[in-house]
Amino acid sequence: MQGRQIGIKRLNEILETTVKTITESKDEVFEIVSFSRSDYKRLEEELNLLQSKVRDILVEVERLEVLDRRSRNNLSIKSKNFDQYTEQDIRDAYDLANETRIQLALKREEEKNLLLRRKELEIRLRNAYDIFKRAEKLNKQISVAAEYLMGNVDNIVETVDELSKKHYLGIKIIEAQEEERLRVARDIHDGPAQSLANVIVKAELCEKLINIDVERTKKELSNLRSVIRSTLGDVRKIIYDLRPMSLDDLGLVPTLEKHISIFQEDTGIEVNFKTIGSLNNLESAMQIALFRITQESLSNIWKHSKANSVSIILEKSIEKINLSISDNGIGFDLENYKIDHNSVSKGFGLMSIKERVELLEGVFNITSSRDYGTKLTLSLPLREES
Repeated sequence: MQGRQIGIKRLNEILETTVKTITESKDEVFEIVSFSRSDYKRLEEELNLLQSKVRDILVEVERLEVLDRRSRNNLSIKSKNFDQYTEQDIRDAYDLANETRIQLALKREEEKNLLLRRKELEIRLRNAYDIFKRAEKLNKQISVAAEYLMGNVDNIVETVDELSKKHYLGIKIIEAQEEERLRVARDIHDGPAQSLANVIVKAELCEKLINIDVERTKKELSNLRSVIRSTLGDVRKIIYDLRPMSLDDLGLVPTLEKHISIFQEDTGIEVNFKTIGSLNNLESAMQIALFRITQESLSNIWKHSKANSVSIILEKSIEKINLSISDNGIGFDLENYKIDHNSVSKGFGLMSIKERVELLEGVFNITSSRDYGTKLTLSLPLREES
């Protein structure tokens, strides 16, 4: 027994050291993610600028080719009919043809160099994107590992049997948390954080202009007000995405109706939403699950299905809640889509929906085929107290 206690103590020490090392590495990995993301954005902007130059040079080469053909034809005519033209006319025609040929050769060389540079940039951009995604994945995995170990470092040995049964659920919950944190961090970085930086710049500009140019100051203050309003809208959207307050205030159906209305305005996809039975007084976990499943399904339809019509039917019976979501999109081959229960690296989507249903002890099914759309159905059992 004493030897086992010593072994447990030693194992806990190892776990604590491991957690400390992983935690200390998180900041460095985050810096790598930020750098690789900035490098990818920089290369993307550089490639877009280069694409514009390539388009311009192609137009210029085409113009010079037309001019070259005309000047050579002009020279040929004057050379053949030299008795009708002066020596100066022929010399001018020759100089023009020669100059045009030189310009065309230079532009073709410039075109060749630009195309070569574009190809190199495209390769660098693909590599930068691959590094960025790998760094993001590593950052998430390190966070998941650290959170998981820290949550179990005190009793991981004593509860090994129980953990072996529940480790999948625990890891997936932590992974979901990390995905959400990463999404919120991106939203804040790309939205409010940049807007607030712009607010600071404009505020400093107003301070400098207030005693110099009153009209310009008023204009900048008006722009500043617009930036602040936009930032407030971004913050409210982030809060709404974390948890719609209307779920608590109004209930599931009004919240879904509002989300569907916004979805239709943003995407142009028609959504027919129908409810059957009374859907009041559902427990909070059930409401959140149904809202998130509908939200994720609509997001998937918009991103992947190319549908223009969606049907959603939400039904409450005596013993269960049934949800059906179908679209008229391009569908996909179910044989080539495998949901791997042992994967902890997949994102949300169908995997996320299936896990939410299973957490509530429900039944999930999906049918789809190429060019015939997709239909998702699920049933969630109602607890006796509801």
